[in-house]
Amino acid sequence: MFKSIRGTKDIFQPEIFRWQRLESYIHQLMKHFNFTEIRTPVFEETSLFARGIGDETDIVGKEMYTFTDKSGASLTLKPEMTAAVVRTFIQHNLGEIRPVNKLYYIAPMFRQERPQAGRFRQFHQVGAEIFGTKSFIADGELIILADEMLRGLNVKNLELHLNSVGCPVCRSIYVEKLREYFSQFVDKLSEDSRTRLDKNPLRILDSKDEQDTLLKNDAPSILENLCDDCKSHFDGLKEFLTMNQIKFLLNPNLVRGLDYYTKTAFEFTSSDLGAQDAICGGGRYDLLVSQLGGKETPGIGWACGIERILLAAEKYEQSEETKLDCFVCTVKSDFKNSAFNIVTEIRRANIACEIDLLDRSLKAQMREANRQNAKFVIIVGEEMHGGNITLKNLSSGEQELIELKDVQKILKNKLASS
Repeated sequence: MFKSIRGTKDIFQPEIFRWQRLESYIHQLMKHFNFTEIRTPVFEETSLFARGIGDETDIVGKEMYTFTDKSGASLTLKPEMTAAVVRTFIQHNLGEIRPVNKLYYIAPMFRQERPQAGRFRQFHQVGAEIFGTKSFIADGELIILADEMLRGLNVKNLELHLNSVGCPVCRSIYVEKLREYFSQFVDKLSEDSRTRLDKNPLRILDSKDEQDTLLKNDAPSILENLCDDCKSHFDGLKEFLTMNQIKFLLNPNLVRGLDYYTKTAFEFTSSDLGAQDAICGGGRYDLLVSQLGGKETPGIGWACGIERILLAAEKYEQSEETKLDCFVCTVKSDFKNSAFNIVTEIRRANIACEIDLLDRSLKAQMREANRQNAKFVIIVGEEMHGGNITLKNLSSGEQELIELKDVQKILKNKLASS
């Protein structure tokens, strides 16, 4: 028997209803913030991620699903979305169409990670990006959007961690200070961090290894090494968030796992997720568009794992019973065609309606209507010849004979008042 691949998961009822409610809420919220949806192919050229995310990151170095197609091109299933959105932004000249672009997505991603609670090899993300402005207000708007989305999706015990990773000017000076500091403890660093020390010591701050954690807590702080421009931007953002009642914790070790960030970096965590508590993260990437071949265009964005959101919200959700509006039964199979005409008319009135497809007895059809939590049952029998059908309320047990021509109107009124 075939089974789903390790680290992947099938989603069907009743869980699919949670996903649908989540996606519906996100689409509505994004509309209120004036973001428009973007969809990109599930795979891209491998070099897009190598250049965009960074060769030295764990994602590019260890986690990507890469293959060679028949033409010899190296292609990769998307491990993250920002690089793909930037490629779309450049290719279709979106910056020429409007000065500021506000985009969002809901899409599957792929990484060869060790599967664990809320983390899969095929996982799904919701994300938002703003292109075209360097203003810290854009950073603040995106953080407010993420905060509102998570709270609206019933995620509790949230903390916002905030940092600035500077710009190439001040970061290069800071990186040398980091290298000098960690060089004193080479023999105490993890194996991965010894490699990072030469290539990019900033990555050591992102390490989750216990050996590294003790050392990085006493490392020089990026917040004490920002240039005037980066400091002004960060101070403006902190003031903006405070004015908008968004609480945050300064975390100078927060650098995120991607090399393209400049200035703002942030992460939302929820203690309900245990040790792996990150649920949403993002930051500013003012140089990424030009690095990938476009005109210099500032950008900022975030991504949230949908599986992580659902896992964090699960314990606070009340089970929501899904109910079918109407189930149509027939006294005998001779009425099946006429009954299906009734079903079609009811569905055209935007009423969820079902009919038995197994040619079962009326008693068995009624049991099926109850199993599907139908609110009303229509029984098609001999009365049909006189233009009438029976309508039954399954909650109250009340039933009445109604005229077939009025079925849409009567059902709508009863559903509205039920």
